[in-house]
Amino acid sequence: MSFPFKDLRDFVAKLEAAGELIRITEPVSAELEITEIADRVSKSAADKNKALLFENVEGYDMPVLINQMGSHQRMLMALGVDDYDQIAERIREFIQPEMPEDLSGKISKLMKLAEARNFMPKVVKNAPCQEVVLKPEDGQAMLDKLPILKCWPDDGGPFITLTSVFTKDPDALGSGRNVGMYRLQKFDNQTTGMHWHKHHDGAHNFVKSLKRSEDGKSLRMEIAVAIGTDPVIAYCGTAPLPPAIDEMILAGFIRNKPVELVQCKTIDLQVPATAEIILEGYIDLNEELVTEGPFGDHTGFYSLADLYPKFHLTALTHRKDPIYATTIVGIPPQEDCYLGKATERIFLPLLQLICPEVIDMDLPWDGVFHNCALIKIDKKYAGHAQKVMNTIWGVGQMAWTKYIIVFDKDVDIHNYNEAAMHAFGNTDPQRDFIFSKGALDILDHASQIMGYGSKAGLDATRKWADEGFTREWPDLITMSEEVKTRVDQKWASLF
Repeated sequence: MSFPFKDLRDFVAKLEAAGELIRITEPVSAELEITEIADRVSKSAADKNKALLFENVEGYDMPVLINQMGSHQRMLMALGVDDYDQIAERIREFIQPEMPEDLSGKISKLMKLAEARNFMPKVVKNAPCQEVVLKPEDGQAMLDKLPILKCWPDDGGPFITLTSVFTKDPDALGSGRNVGMYRLQKFDNQTTGMHWHKHHDGAHNFVKSLKRSEDGKSLRMEIAVAIGTDPVIAYCGTAPLPPAIDEMILAGFIRNKPVELVQCKTIDLQVPATAEIILEGYIDLNEELVTEGPFGDHTGFYSLADLYPKFHLTALTHRKDPIYATTIVGIPPQEDCYLGKATERIFLPLLQLICPEVIDMDLPWDGVFHNCALIKIDKKYAGHAQKVMNTIWGVGQMAWTKYIIVFDKDVDIHNYNEAAMHAFGNTDPQRDFIFSKGALDILDHASQIMGYGSKAGLDATRKWADEGFTREWPDLITMSEEVKTRVDQKWASLF
């Protein structure tokens, strides 16, 4: 597979050629107006839901790109596939734990493993993202030159949202690179907040850096933020990878081509060479945390103001005539819904590796992904559904799932009407609910304690005698295949 584009501006050209991008030349404000326009577009009919390039943002010389991955069609274009399962199947091939018994199978397996070298990032000396270099001592506009959006009326300020935040594990033997998508509230020309939740790898690296500062080993945590990367890199910053897996390797895997990185100008980190904009800087580990937020979040509610580290810029580098890429979150559907759906499909094989009973899963975006999971299993024994629930609550970011509903293998869990019929009709609340406690997403505003609370699992499978169900379970109403065929033949003439 040859990847269809090389950077963000090439992707924009492909979107425009496919009729998936609208250029807007009317003057618009970065304060609330772009959000309102993008929100209306993201919730419009499929033929009206397009990527938007605002070319005349009041007070700025830089165009704003938004909603670039805000549909299944554009998300698939971003990943260079016709179907998410194409990536899932490639992952499934790589993670097959057993070695084939026959020689040809062994050779094929080894060749697949050898291919992994092709996904390792490649370091280059010269990069488009460093065509222009600005430093604080230059006395020029840095963050002030970026058309950073104030998204919602009660937001604490303007926020940089579509980020690839590069940090380093200070205790790692290798590169220790981690990439996450964290929002940055702009405070002034040279500083922002750094909003990462305690469950995220960036926050873990921050805690490790604090420990080193207490031991006198470090005073700063260096950070780089890439804005306007090719969409695969942006997506990979949201992927639920284990801490030891470099997101840039995943990006190389999806692209079938290594990501080119370049050394930063003022800090010891490497960043995507073809990005539009790079923020280089640090967190002062002796500095007090600062108030960040509120922020209109992907839950559909404002996340409350809280204390987070302050990010100080040491440089801002960018391409000539850069594009400022951003996104908004809020009441679904928004662009992040499609990134989440991609993750649901792409990472199903990894969940199945740990919990092979899972046939399929659906994370409804109205459940903002971490609030609800619909799981389909091939039920084999009494209590099987409960076993699956507890396994899922022990798997990575799935641990934050507040509600898990488990269905039989013949239920189409992607058809929410059908799933709801089985969930509400096949269950007895006292018998089929189980409750657990543990970590929850930090953005769950309903729990009594931030990041910790109760979770519920609902067994919507048919109940067996082994589970104490002694009544006869009714059959689902279905039409005979013979009648369906006869009506199929008459259908066109009936209407």
